[in-house]
Order: sequence, then C-alpha cells, then structure tokens
Amino acid sequence: MICYAVIDTNVLVSALLSSKDDTATVQVVSKVISGEIIPVYSNVITKEYREVLSRKKFGFSGNTIEYLLSAVEKYGILVDPSPSGIILPDMKDLPFYEVVLEKRDDNTYLVTGNIKHFPKEPFVVTPRELFDILNEN
Repeated sequence: MICYAVIDTNVLVSALLSSKDDTATVQVVSKVISGEIIPVYSNVITKEYREVLSRKKFGFSGNTIEYLLSAVEKYGILVDPSPSGIILPDMKDLPFYEVVLEKRDDNTYLVTGNIKHFPKEPFVVTPRELFDILNEN
C-alpha cells in the first residue's frame, strides 16, 4: 500500500528525541527515510521543520536535520495548497491541515502528536494509528 503523510513537526521532534527504535514516531520517520511513507509537504512546512529542528534546546546536529529534510524532499511531494478558510485552535497548524486537504485521498493522512489541534477526521491520526493502518494493509 502506498501511504502519503503530512507529518506534523512534533512527530519529527519526538522521533529525533527518542532513545528507543520501536516508538511509533521513530517508526514513522524510518518509513519516510526508507521511502515506504511518501511525505507530502509545502514550502511553509519545510521552513517550519528547519526552524524548529534547529532550536538549540533540542541539540540536533545540522547533519541530522539535513539528512531528515533531504529525505522528505527526495521522497516527498511538494504541494502548494489553496487557502481553506478553516480556523484551528492553533493556527500554526493550518499549513499542515491545508496540505492534507489539497492532497486528500484514501491513502493520505495528517500525522500528529497533537490530535486535539485538528478537526476530528479519519485522516488525522497519531503516529501509532498510522503505524497500525500500515500494518493492517
């Protein structure tokens, strides 16, 4: 099954901070790097990835950040979403939601650790839920 995923920044941060290879966030990022999950992103999203992952408080190396972002860009699909007019609890999440709406089909998900920041939709899932979906198919 081909799976497309708009990946919220918090999933990447959580994966890079994890010391365990079997966490759902690490597994999602591993599947992006291996090409099993096709990331869907916009220029606004990659700008946020770079800014957040570069924060000193996380201590991620420049090489790690570049490796991850190059995988997103290499395997991913760049989308220029249309404005949706939707109001979210945290409007910083809007670029992620608009990208998933632009690319929306049965195999496209928005993967987030902050599920409550988005409308309750079957395509808005946690990393664990996405991993379970992938294992079912």
